[in-house]
Amino acid sequence: MSKTAFITGATSGFGLAAARRFVGAGWKVVATGRRGDRLQALVDELGAANVHPARFDVRDAAAMEAALGALPEGFRDIDVLVNNAGLALGTAPAQQASLEDWRVMIDTNITALVTLTHRLLPALVARKGVVINISSVAGVYPYPGGNVYGGTKAFVSQFSLNLRTDLHGTGVRVTTIEPGMAETEFTLVRTHGNQAASDTLYRDARPMTAEDIAEQIFHVATLPAHLNINRLEIMPVTQSFAGFQVHRG
Repeated sequence: MSKTAFITGATSGFGLAAARRFVGAGWKVVATGRRGDRLQALVDELGAANVHPARFDVRDAAAMEAALGALPEGFRDIDVLVNNAGLALGTAPAQQASLEDWRVMIDTNITALVTLTHRLLPALVARKGVVINISSVAGVYPYPGGNVYGGTKAFVSQFSLNLRTDLHGTGVRVTTIEPGMAETEFTLVRTHGNQAASDTLYRDARPMTAEDIAEQIFHVATLPAHLNINRLEIMPVTQSFAGFQVHRG
């Protein structure tokens, strides 16, 4: 009997690669996203028997609830929740940043994640399931322009540890995956569509790929039931840590 993974943000990047990885291993996937054409393309690629598309914006709690209520037979028993949907917007320092960008990041990266997690927790407890939250090294290490994005990911990481504490004894496993530089649509979204900025960032950097992260998501999801990875921080070999800044004068 196949298991079912619920993956948010499955129309690109880590989420798309994860959907392919899980289905390739015989799982069923509930794939969520805002872009209906991409969800349909995923269904066409992987098969309607394997993928159920759930089109909604994770910030819309009513639409989320409607999508959950409409899950068909065969996709209702969720074994793994992958909270992948998230974004960064803007690279400006805090004093020059857009407040609207900050609000969108908080609503997407924090509010939507906790709303969906809270909604699915009873089912995950009943099935002794797995919660995998996609955070970032930005939630651990500060950098210029990281302001609210880094703050939201720090929340995700700490929330995951607290969630694991609360779920002690239930058999539910909780893991935070904290990727470093990975080439996806991330920078294109962050720069509001600046393809040149994205190309410049990743050029000759040998960043991680979406498939690299998907493999780690699948690995965590399929560990023996008595093992829990609390936090998994991953960087490409080419990326390390910046030094401290010193302002003189």
